[in-house]
Amino acid sequence: MSARVGLPVLAERRPAFETCGYCPKLCRATCPISNAEPRETITPWGKMSLSWLMARGDLPVDAEHARVAWACSGCFACRERCDHKNPVVDSLHDVRADLHQAGVAPAAAQRSAARHSERLARVRRVSSTLAGEGALEPSSKVALLIGCGYALHAPEQAREIVMSTVALAGPVRLVDGCCGAPLDWAGDRIGARRSRAALAESVTGTEQFVVADPGCAQALRDLSPIPLVDLALQQLPRLRRLENVGDAKIRWHDPCQLGRGLGRYEEPRAVLTRLIGRPPEEFARSRQYAACSGAGSLVPLTFPGVSDEIADSRVREHAGLGGGTIVTACAASLKRFRSRGANVVDLATLLARALRS
Repeated sequence: MSARVGLPVLAERRPAFETCGYCPKLCRATCPISNAEPRETITPWGKMSLSWLMARGDLPVDAEHARVAWACSGCFACRERCDHKNPVVDSLHDVRADLHQAGVAPAAAQRSAARHSERLARVRRVSSTLAGEGALEPSSKVALLIGCGYALHAPEQAREIVMSTVALAGPVRLVDGCCGAPLDWAGDRIGARRSRAALAESVTGTEQFVVADPGCAQALRDLSPIPLVDLALQQLPRLRRLENVGDAKIRWHDPCQLGRGLGRYEEPRAVLTRLIGRPPEEFARSRQYAACSGAGSLVPLTFPGVSDEIADSRVREHAGLGGGTIVTACAASLKRFRSRGANVVDLATLLARALRS
């Protein structure tokens, strides 16, 4: 398909496109994608400008031009550097939806959307197993969403999340639905909305909705979820200091969705400080300017080499600062750093240890 017909997204996102299109590109140095693969077309300016041109009908809506909309990890770093706080990530997700509808989304994104039912079935099997192991109560007014990233790729951390939440909040019931984020990333906006609506229905009437994965919490922010790190912070005095930590270097990595997405910078640091008895080591780039892990928004599938380089860059930064252990609180970052050989643990693992002792 290459007809110059434009995209429906233009009506809603024209101000965002114009803000980027006429900008001198001050945010370009902060984009992990274009830093890993230096090409003008995949800087924030390039992605938004090409999207704008497709939306106006000045470029053909075809697979070649569509691909740049997926050259985004959803990390929000460009927004932090932008004087206008331009919503690049949200705009590109809307562009992906139009491109998916037009049938020109990258093959990897199409496959991801097509496999959603299979992925959800696997998550439900994991949830069923965990429900048989933990102190869970189907009628509990406290609902827990682990997140498919933990359920599918970090099953031990999923167990630790359940154990920690039960220890902090009492018996919980597991929610085995999907926040819709993987479908949004693929461009399947209709499927994502349907998935979120089903999940919202399943947590109706709950008094607390705890969400472990920050990407899920970000996608479900309209439901006022409680990130697991917030629950831990509320009961900080109950957390015992971990033994055998010694002088080992423990460095906190700000997950993009927890930090720039949900605004949680000091909360995880306070919890980690309580657990190890001192403030964690820091990356040179931290808090709102923290570097991405390269794990988000399907980048490992659509731009795998770029994703590897982004993660490797963060691991090199860690090594250059003296190494040690990276601590994060994001299933995608945990998986990405592990795949690059880093010594990394999830905050949920440390929480579980503290609550067991």
